[in-house]
Amino acid sequence: MSRQDTKRLSRLTATLIQLQTKRLLTAAELAHKFDVSTRTIYRDIKALEQAGVPIVTEDGRGYSLMEDYRVPPIMFTENQANALILAEQLVLKNPDAAFIIDYIEAVDKIKAVLKHSDKDKANLLSERTRFDLNLNRQRNSHVLSDLQSALTNFSLTRIEYSNEANEASSRLIEPFALVSTTDNWLLIAWCRLRKDFRYFRLDRIKHLEVLPEKFSPHKMTLQEFFDKNY
Repeated sequence: MSRQDTKRLSRLTATLIQLQTKRLLTAAELAHKFDVSTRTIYRDIKALEQAGVPIVTEDGRGYSLMEDYRVPPIMFTENQANALILAEQLVLKNPDAAFIIDYIEAVDKIKAVLKHSDKDKANLLSERTRFDLNLNRQRNSHVLSDLQSALTNFSLTRIEYSNEANEASSRLIEPFALVSTTDNWLLIAWCRLRKDFRYFRLDRIKHLEVLPEKFSPHKMTLQEFFDKNY
C-alpha cells in the first residue's frame, strides 16, 4: 500500500469517526478538518457508501449516519459520558499539546458510539462547561451529576440555596452552564424568582430536585453570555 493510500485510509477512518461523533457534518467542515478539498470529501463519502456505511445525505445540510449504526459495540450511560466530558475540560489545562490532541481524539471515539440523543447532550455539555484550574481538592458538592442531566435535558430545577449571609431561599431555575473557579463550581442559571441569570455556588445548594417540567432552551452560547455580561 502506497503512502497516499495509507493517508486516504486514515482519513476515511477519521471521517467515519467524525460522522459518528456529531449528528450532522457538512463537506466544508470535513474539508477544513482534514485540510483537503470538498471534492476529495465527496469522493471519500462515496467510498464509504460503497463500503457499506449507511450515510444519509441531507440536501443543503450535510451528512449523517443512520441512527442504529455504531462501532465498536461499546455502550456508556449518560452519566458516564458526562464524566468523560468533564475530564476533557481538565485535560485542556495540560501544557502538553500532543497529550491534549490524543485525549480529544479518544473522546471523539467515545462520542461516536453514543445514540444521537446522548451525542447531542454530550456535545451540549462540552460547549456549556468551562474549567479553570481547581487547586481545591475538597469534595464540597454532590449535585453536579444531577445538574448536568438537568442542563442537557432542559429540565426545570428546584433548589434550596443559602447565600453568603447564610440566608436560605427556594428557587426555580433553568440550568444554563457550569463554570469552575479556583475554589468552587458555579452554576449559571435563569432564576424565575429574580427573572434574570444568576450564579449559584454548588456547595451552597442544600437540596436539589430535577422536575419533570421542561423549559425552552436559551438561544445563546456560553461565550455569547460572557460577551453580553462582561
